[in-house]
Amino acid sequence: MRLFRLIPLYMAMALGANILAPAVLSTVHLGAAHAEEVALADLREGDMRKLIFHPTPMAASEKSFQLADKAGSGSLADYRGKVVLLNFWATWCAPCRKEMPMLSALQKEFGGEDFEVLTLATGRNTPGGIAKFFDENGLTDLPRHQDGKGLLAKDMKVFGLPTTVILDREGQEIARLRGDADWYSDSARAIVAALVAKD
Repeated sequence: MRLFRLIPLYMAMALGANILAPAVLSTVHLGAAHAEEVALADLREGDMRKLIFHPTPMAASEKSFQLADKAGSGSLADYRGKVVLLNFWATWCAPCRKEMPMLSALQKEFGGEDFEVLTLATGRNTPGGIAKFFDENGLTDLPRHQDGKGLLAKDMKVFGLPTTVILDREGQEIARLRGDADWYSDSARAIVAALVAKD
């Protein structure tokens, strides 16, 4: 619960930055950005300590991926305007399978106009195998999209699974976590709540 008490402080900090005069903002921009990074870092506990926030946002890949049910192709640009938690996973990856129910719960609580959990089955995963895994685990809140040839993962320098990347509303990478994690812990939920409240 201590984590959720920090969220009003974080929101007040963001609100205070928004009402400063533009001339003042230009001189304190780097300091404010650092303060935001520190505030988010303070919310990390347990598995979330593996979540690394970048000093500055990084461009995300423009490579496309396959939408579920042969519905065509999509790209990360389609999700701009939302905070996106992008998870690279595979059906044969035990740690990936372990964290999927937690990602589903996170999407169920926060998913909507401001936030999306985007799961991409990377590499050799059959659509039937993905659908079976989703059905067996009641994963009704996550997409069954695929990065079949791993081109998006490669372009984003994903070298192991699972890897989770957080994108800001502009579609830029702001944080990354390598390995599995409890994505429905108090810490993870507090971080998502703070990111959604930021803009």
